[in-house]
Amino acid sequence: MITSLLIANRGEIACRIIRTARRLGIRTVAVYSEADAGALHVRSADEAVLIGPAPVRESYLVGARIIAAAQASGAQAIHPGYGFLSENADFAADVIAAGLVWVGPHPDSIRAMGLKDAAKQRMIAAGVPVTPGYLGPDQSPERLQAEADAIGYPVLIKAVAGGGGKGMRRVDAAQHFADALASCQREAASSFGDDRVLIEKYILSPRHIEVQVFGDSHGQVVHLFERDCSLQRRHQKVIEEAPAPGMDAATRDAVCAAAVKAAQAVDYVGAGTIEFIADASEGLRADRIWFMEMNTRLQVEHPVTEAITGQDLVEWQLRVASGEPLPKRQHELAIDGWAIEARLYAEDPARGFLPSAGRIDHWIIPSPSSIDVRIESSLNRTDVIQTFYDPMIAKIIVHASTRTAAVDGLAEVCAGTEVAPIATNAGFLARLLRRAEFRSGGVTTGFIGNEERSLTDLTPVTDKLKRQAGIALLIQSVRSLNGRSYGTIASELAAPCAGNIWRECLGFRVNADPELSASFFLDNKRETVPMTGDWTEEWISTEPAEAGLYVFDDGEKIAIKTRYDASAGASLSDGTLTAPMPGRIVAVEVAAGDAVAKGQRVVVIEAMKMEQALLAPFDGIVAELGPAAGAQVSEGTLLARIEPIEPAA
Repeated sequence: MITSLLIANRGEIACRIIRTARRLGIRTVAVYSEADAGALHVRSADEAVLIGPAPVRESYLVGARIIAAAQASGAQAIHPGYGFLSENADFAADVIAAGLVWVGPHPDSIRAMGLKDAAKQRMIAAGVPVTPGYLGPDQSPERLQAEADAIGYPVLIKAVAGGGGKGMRRVDAAQHFADALASCQREAASSFGDDRVLIEKYILSPRHIEVQVFGDSHGQVVHLFERDCSLQRRHQKVIEEAPAPGMDAATRDAVCAAAVKAAQAVDYVGAGTIEFIADASEGLRADRIWFMEMNTRLQVEHPVTEAITGQDLVEWQLRVASGEPLPKRQHELAIDGWAIEARLYAEDPARGFLPSAGRIDHWIIPSPSSIDVRIESSLNRTDVIQTFYDPMIAKIIVHASTRTAAVDGLAEVCAGTEVAPIATNAGFLARLLRRAEFRSGGVTTGFIGNEERSLTDLTPVTDKLKRQAGIALLIQSVRSLNGRSYGTIASELAAPCAGNIWRECLGFRVNADPELSASFFLDNKRETVPMTGDWTEEWISTEPAEAGLYVFDDGEKIAIKTRYDASAGASLSDGTLTAPMPGRIVAVEVAAGDAVAKGQRVVVIEAMKMEQALLAPFDGIVAELGPAAGAQVSEGTLLARIEPIEPAA
């Protein structure tokens, strides 16, 4: 067995690997960037080595520094986690060449499956069904456009070297192909250093089914059943579960057998996932499920497989990398119950899922004793969400005997999650889990996109939170009476702040008689609350804020200001484009003095692996431009100013 292990990653996956290694008596070494100096994975490891500045291209993606850290610390092996260098065949080869153990598949297997076009050709040869598309070497825009036209829209453009939902664009009509291709190639070049793409037919009723496979160096390959990862937003998984709803035994056997065949075709060793796309227009059928790609690493959603099988997949990885045979044979593996996982992101669904960054002042993810819940995170109160890394801040996994019980339990945990002041998708997750369409088990990968407006409509939640905020402030005011039997409490609050529901202010005056009832005015309507019972802690969750307090309910929050902020209502003119989030300028697509049309792309900003294009609000002239491409900017930075074109006299 390996005796010392360097984890070439950060965040929750680094913490996850450290836990299993410690249980097995393996010494652990963490690596960290300057931004992660105080991170939990650094504090949890037996030793930690600084590898560079905050940007990943100067730290976590510099393989030579990671290998040097392993050698300097005396580590015997390197575990890459997922993301970063986990599917980089050259890095894996360098690790092996340095005399270290690589906890992952052989570099040749990574190369065979790393390029989607070559992988599909190999799968065709192995008899594994694949989706129709174009896999050719001619990457000219003209040829790619022609192939897309021939396949028929909609099509999906995918980076050949892509993964994790990056470098993918759906195109619904020929006139949009060129722009989508350019954006996809730019993202692919930035993320993977390879701008080549392939074209696939886009399945209109798709479900994302994947199978966990494992191989060892003794020629054995097994599967650990399937997962359903159909709930996605912009090709990024949000909810994952195992097993897949509606999967009958015959279809499961066929799909899992195809996954094993795919792994055997590349002599696979270690943990891997074979991803399939299913045409679910007539339910799950073996003849309508096709190979998409293979992820040659551990998956983010591996805990749901661990929950239903009772196996520790990181332990399996370490044992296989040590030369041991697989811990279980196929006939020894079985499905026990249902597991479902939600990814908690630092993002604001009400603002188009813009990433949210900054210090955490309040952090609660509940773990009720009645629910078998597992929380994977590397954050807690007082930590800082960085703009340099992925916005996922936690994974919440619930295991139960039935799917209904698992979904209910996860919805309850998400609804009780409280994070401030940064925004999260906790409330969005709770609403998603309660939707009848999801609970029926038949949603496709397009569900969130199709229902985004209703899922992000916070009007009912905000109205309820406002009332609870008023009650919370009322309680606060009444308690300030210091034991007097009655009194009049005045609480003057600011007028509503301009348009941002998370910083909306209440305006009311409180009159309270503690022996009878208390009332306040909310939106010009009197609200009356009985002053009996301990109704504070029972149904109002609050947390002090810098200028007032936060009120939480159902995974959402509202910030209530109790003093006037003169700048709160200020707003920039419609022609001013400012950074909606901290991030890096990817592209400036205009020059000062250019004429622009309404809706034209002006600047593209990237943060937490997400691109956001800022568009011209009207026809006009570019009067001013901010930082150039490549610059790192903070939220609110002026990026461009558009002046309207004066009408002809």
